[in-house]
Amino acid sequence: MVHPFSKYLQDYVYKQNELQEGGKFKDDFRVTTLGKIFRKLWLDELPMIMNLLKGEIKLVGVRPLSRHYYSLYTDELQQKRIQYKPGLIPPFYADMPETLEEIMASEMKYLEAYEKSPFKTDWKYFWKVFNSIVFKRARSA
Repeated sequence: MVHPFSKYLQDYVYKQNELQEGGKFKDDFRVTTLGKIFRKLWLDELPMIMNLLKGEIKLVGVRPLSRHYYSLYTDELQQKRIQYKPGLIPPFYADMPETLEEIMASEMKYLEAYEKSPFKTDWKYFWKVFNSIVFKRARSA
């Protein structure tokens, strides 16, 4: 559903298109029509659900990143991200940041709260994200 070898083309696509609101690539030629439908119906999340069931990720937490996206993050946030298991439900949906800087600030806020109180933070973020997705119809691009 995506272009073959798409991860190797990520830097090229980034340089050509930059990031649109929400941190995705604008006009990403690597995503097929079927891939767009899968994204719209959230079927592209099935592999992540399998990872959740296998215990490789937790329910709430920062999403795993490609090397390219990871390289765009600050050193401080890179170090903080690798300390914790990634999640299926990203804290991104709690406050819907629009720029890469806002996304990084959102993730840092979540990770700092998680350091202090893991269960309470995940519980709070789960319900914030639930509200954003179900009632505010939040979607990633």
